[in-house]
Amino acid sequence: MELNIADMCAAIAQAYPDRDALLFRDRRLCWAQVDARAAAFAETLHGVRPGRRRVFEGANGWESTQEHVALYLHNGNEYLEAMLGAWQASWAPVNINYRYLAAELTYVLADSRARVLVFHSAFAPLVQEVRAGLEHLEALIQVADESSNDLVDGARWYEDVVTQPASEALRARLADERSGDDLYVCYTGGTTGLPKGVLWRQADFVVSALGLRRKDRTDFDSIDEIVAAAEHSRLRALPAPPLMHGAAHWNALSCWLGGGTVIIQDHPEHFDAADVLDCVERHRVTSLLIVGDSFARPLLDQLEASRRAGRPRDMSSLRHLLSGGAVLSPHVKAELLGALDGVTIVDVLGSSESGRQAVATSAVASSAAAPGPSPAGPSPTDPPPAGPSATGPSTKGFRSESTAVVLADGLDRPLNADDPADVGVAGWLAQTGRMPLGYLGDEAKTAATFPVIGGVRHGVAGDRAALRTDGTIELLGRDSVCINTGGEKVFAEEVEVALTAHRAVTDAIVCGRASERWGSEVVAVVSLRPDATVSDDELIAHVKARLASYKAPKSIVRVAGVRRSPSGKPDYAWARSLAEG
Repeated sequence: MELNIADMCAAIAQAYPDRDALLFRDRRLCWAQVDARAAAFAETLHGVRPGRRRVFEGANGWESTQEHVALYLHNGNEYLEAMLGAWQASWAPVNINYRYLAAELTYVLADSRARVLVFHSAFAPLVQEVRAGLEHLEALIQVADESSNDLVDGARWYEDVVTQPASEALRARLADERSGDDLYVCYTGGTTGLPKGVLWRQADFVVSALGLRRKDRTDFDSIDEIVAAAEHSRLRALPAPPLMHGAAHWNALSCWLGGGTVIIQDHPEHFDAADVLDCVERHRVTSLLIVGDSFARPLLDQLEASRRAGRPRDMSSLRHLLSGGAVLSPHVKAELLGALDGVTIVDVLGSSESGRQAVATSAVASSAAAPGPSPAGPSPTDPPPAGPSATGPSTKGFRSESTAVVLADGLDRPLNADDPADVGVAGWLAQTGRMPLGYLGDEAKTAATFPVIGGVRHGVAGDRAALRTDGTIELLGRDSVCINTGGEKVFAEEVEVALTAHRAVTDAIVCGRASERWGSEVVAVVSLRPDATVSDDELIAHVKARLASYKAPKSIVRVAGVRRSPSGKPDYAWARSLAEG
């Protein structure tokens, strides 16, 4: 069946109108309310320009025939309502990184040819600065926040838009015009280069990326079957990363399509571990999405501080802890399992260009209370998937989806786990089956990322991997941050995991810098615990005790704090500038 997100959410709202759909601060929105607010937003977009159906037959994968609405927002109910409303109107929402400055914001708005911009008041001065140079931008919708900035000239307040009654006749007409060919768009910055919009058919996106399938991994036959599967949903998911990144809104959308409730932390402008734990306790969260060590370590510190203060946190509702987007180190995972009784940890491997490709689960063996997640997708007891973006080498092997393959280094054939010559060989992690159409406006990049090999189209996002004898996939790291030193390849994430295993190290980013002797040499940018006393030689020796000596840093750069994006991803450009300086 060709699924459309707006159609599925409308059916869930009709079947379970009074069930909680979203909780944010003192706002509790049931499914009927979210549906009505999204419909009002859809009507506003339709008033700007009628939505256009994606012309799929004969269309190029890098072209969009739909109108785009850009979301320049912190986490909040507005983000998910606007996404749903856009899809109801057959528009495509576009995610924008709220850390962008004027040139970056202008680039994405122009590249996506966004007709409408939805933004928090905190960003009003920057919107006012760039709007004159954007000829395609026709309407501004402003979300009030604590900044108290005035309404931008010509803009409308978001609450005025979504609280207007929607026309039932128009709703019915818009529903008739929607299809599985309608687009999902995700702008991804990648490790290098300008941000690019990845284009998916929604029918492919919900299956490949959100895992919307039956337990036996077959496709649903009808929306009624999806609604019935959600009848007894107890899922309450809190995506802690920013919704502007795919990892968080994939998690939230999957929760919704499973009939669950999305929780948003009270202070989403930055990651606040205490705030996240407060929300887990108060709202009885069952599934928490984090981004590797950068989120896990502050959570562990908060749990320990509460325990020492004699006020241990009540985490008894939490059944699943999901991680995607960055490394979740084995030693940190072990600490989490020790601190969170009965929790199953799920590492998710994937990318914006591939969807979900593999998972690895960890749980304390004696904890019978924590059911393992189904790789087939959401159900009343399953967590919503994390993703996208590779997690890093946080486990020995990922259990792969049937559509995931590892391609030979020359991108000419898939490797075979039954062939001893192919086992353990570094190749390229790739996806087959349902995958994106391409990159918006970039024919060359689309051809390079989605090559046809042996008559089969593959998605190759840039992650290096190897097959293991048991058929699982070992992730080696992102090729763009691989360091070629003295003819040997060193994957930055592997060295970062080794460094952060030292009790004195709180965080680390590893990069390469030019070297006359080695061509490029390994350098580690590290932050230490406040009371730590450790020499550079001790840290280097610590790595050499765990990895081949050529992988150890030649130099250590100490910083007060390692720079990462709001989603927890390491800032390799910043690290390289320090290493070279």
